[in-house]
Amino acid sequence: MTGTETVLGAPVERREGREKVTGTARYAAEYDAPRAQAWPVPAAVARGRVTGVDPAPALALPGVLAVLTHENAPRLGDPDDPTLALLQSPHVPHRGWFVGLVVAETLEAARAGAAAVRVTYEAEDHDVTLTASHPQAYVPESANGGFPAVTEHGDPDGAFASSATRLDVEYRVPPLHNHPMEPHTSTARWDGDRLTVHSSSQGTSAVRAELARMFETPEDRITVLAEHVGGGFGSKGTPRPDVVLAAMAARETGRPVTVALPRRYLPAVVGHRAPTLHRLRLGADAGGRLTSLVHEVTTHTSRVKEFVEQAAVPARVMYATPALRTLHRVARLDVPTPSWMRAPGECPGMYALESAVDELAAELGMDPVELRIRNEPETEPDSGKPFSSRHLVECLREGARRFGWEGRDPRPGPRGTGPLLVGSGVAAATYPVLVSPCAASARALPDGGFLVRVNATDIGTGARTVCAQVAADALGVPLDRVRIEVADSDIGFAPMAGGSSGTASWGWAVHEACVRLTGRLAEHAGPLPDEGIAADADTSGTADAESPYARHAFGAHFAEVTVDTVTGEVRVTRLLGVFAAGRILNARTARSQFIGGMTMGLGMALTEDSTVDPAFGDFTESDLASYHVPAHADVATVEAHWVDEEDAHLNPMGSKGIGEIGIVGSAAAVGNAVHHATGIRFRELPLTPDRVLTGLLEHEHPAGMLGT
Repeated sequence: MTGTETVLGAPVERREGREKVTGTARYAAEYDAPRAQAWPVPAAVARGRVTGVDPAPALALPGVLAVLTHENAPRLGDPDDPTLALLQSPHVPHRGWFVGLVVAETLEAARAGAAAVRVTYEAEDHDVTLTASHPQAYVPESANGGFPAVTEHGDPDGAFASSATRLDVEYRVPPLHNHPMEPHTSTARWDGDRLTVHSSSQGTSAVRAELARMFETPEDRITVLAEHVGGGFGSKGTPRPDVVLAAMAARETGRPVTVALPRRYLPAVVGHRAPTLHRLRLGADAGGRLTSLVHEVTTHTSRVKEFVEQAAVPARVMYATPALRTLHRVARLDVPTPSWMRAPGECPGMYALESAVDELAAELGMDPVELRIRNEPETEPDSGKPFSSRHLVECLREGARRFGWEGRDPRPGPRGTGPLLVGSGVAAATYPVLVSPCAASARALPDGGFLVRVNATDIGTGARTVCAQVAADALGVPLDRVRIEVADSDIGFAPMAGGSSGTASWGWAVHEACVRLTGRLAEHAGPLPDEGIAADADTSGTADAESPYARHAFGAHFAEVTVDTVTGEVRVTRLLGVFAAGRILNARTARSQFIGGMTMGLGMALTEDSTVDPAFGDFTESDLASYHVPAHADVATVEAHWVDEEDAHLNPMGSKGIGEIGIVGSAAAVGNAVHHATGIRFRELPLTPDRVLTGLLEHEHPAGMLGT
C-alpha cells in the first residue's frame, strides 16, 4: 500500500506473515537458550488433599535439578485469580490441579522426573455432574462481565400462558475446550530482582500485574513480552499456571526456565467453556410476533473461583417482546474452573435462542428469516437504549439473496438423492461492542518514517497490521512509512486481545497519538531533531465512558448440510455469513476472522464434545485424538460478506469487533439445517453420527428411506 486514500479497509497482507511461514517468528518457548525445562505434576484425585510427596526417585534421575511442591515452593502473595495459587497448599480442588513441578536440564528429563514423583492423597467425595435440578444450584449475584444474573420485564409467565402459540424447549451444550495451536507456554528469567517473561498470552499488562502481586515485585521491575502467540480463543486472556510456575522455577534455580504445558493437561488448568443447560419458552401471537420470551440457563463453576457463563444475555438484545425474563443458575462442583472461550455467553446462548426461534417458525408455519425480521426491536429490549446502529435485517436479506434462500422448500423432512438428505438453515448473530482504555505513542523520525508503539497482542488476528493502518490513516502518510512495535508491557498499559475489543481499544489510542503528533508537526519548522518528535495518548475516561447507545455487531448465518441416513454423518456443504460490524479496517484479515469463527461454530455443531467422568472427575477428551476439531476435509465452502455500516458512536475508526461474532449463531444454523433435512429436532450438541443415526432410526420414515 503506497497511498493513503484506501489505507483503512484495504486487504493489506499481515506484516508478520513472512516470519511465520519461514519459521523465523519466535514464540514463548524459543527464547533464552540454553535454559532449563519444567514439567508439572497433576493431581490424581478428584478432590482431597496431598498427604505426602516423595521427590527422591525424580531427583535421582540424570538432569533433574529440582522438584517443587507445596512443601518447599516459595510462598507467594495472594493472586487476584485463585487458580494461580499454585503449590501453596496440600488442598486438591479438582483432578489435574498441579501438585508439583519438576525442573530439569531437558524436556525429556523433566517429563521423566514428573512421572517419577510419588504423591499420596487423602481422597474426599466429589461431585462433577451438572443437572438442571442440581440441589446446590443457586442464582449468583451477577454473571460474567458484570451482567445481572436475572432480568425481567412485563409478565412473562402470564403472557406465555395466554399466547396463541407456545414453545417450551430445552437444549444442552457440552463443555468445550479452546485448544490453541500453541499450548500455554512461558519462559522466565530473573536478573537479580528484575524478571523478564516471554509468555504465550493475550495480554501482557494483566500478566505483569499478577506477577507483581504474587512475587511482591514492583511492576516496573517486570517485563512481559508476547511477540508471537499461536492462538488463544480466550484461554490466554488472563494469566495461566505456566507463567507463575516458570517465574517460580526460575527464581528457585537461578536459571531461565520454560514451562510448556502438555496439551492433555490444558482442559484441567487453562479454563473451558462450561456446559450450559437451556430452557426457553417462547410465546407468539397468530401473526408471529413474540408475546413472551424466557431464557433460563444452568451451568457449573468450580469451588476455586466463581465463573458464570452469561449465556442468557443475548436474549436481552435480540427480539422485541413485551414480556422478557432471563435467568442464570450455577452449581459449584469439583471441576476445573471454567473460563473465557470465544464469544463467551453469546456463543452457547445464541445456539439455544436461534434454535428455539427456528422451532417457533416451524410451529407457526412461517419462514424463519421473516419471523426474525417481524420481531425486530426499535430499541434494545433489555435497556431501552437506542441502538447506535443495527443492520440485522439487511444481513438477513443480503444473506438470503446470496444463499438462494428464496428457492428453498420450506417443509422440513426427507429430501435428497439416495441415502443423502439435504437441508438448509439460518440463524442470527450478535456480539457487543466493547472497548477499554489504552496507552500509545507515535514518533516522527528524521528519516521520514514513523514509529508507533502500543502494547497490543497479535494472537494471529493481524493486530500489528491493522494498528499500522490506523496510524497511517491518522497521519496521512503511506503505510510503508509506519513502523510498529507491540506486545511489550514496557510500552504501556493496554487491554488484552479479547472480547472483540482489541482493535477498537488499541486503535483508538493509536489514532489519538497520531492526531496529536500531526498537530505537533504542523507547529514545527525546520528539520526534525535527531530523536524526532513524539506524542502520547491515553484514552482513559473517553474509551470507557458510558454510552447512551446500545452498541452491538450483528450478522446472519446460512448453512446447507447433507445427512447420510446410513451412517448418520452430517456434512456441511456450505456456510455463508453476512455481518454488520461497523467499518471494516482490513478486508483480508476481517474475512479470515469471520471464516475462522464460522468454522469453529461448525466444530461446535458437529464434532467438538467433552464429558466429565463422574467416577474420576476429569475430562475424558483431553487431546486432539479424542476432542475433534474440524479438519480441512470437514470444511467445504465458507463465505463471509459484510454490509457497509457507518456508526458515529463507536470510536474514531467507526469499527466494531469481529473476532467473535463469526462463531455466534453458526452452530444454530447448522442444527436448523439438519432439522430441515431430516424433520428431526436434535437439541443436544454435537450432532455426531451416533446421535443422528439413533434419531433417524427412532423416527418414522417412508419405507426404504433408511437403507440397510
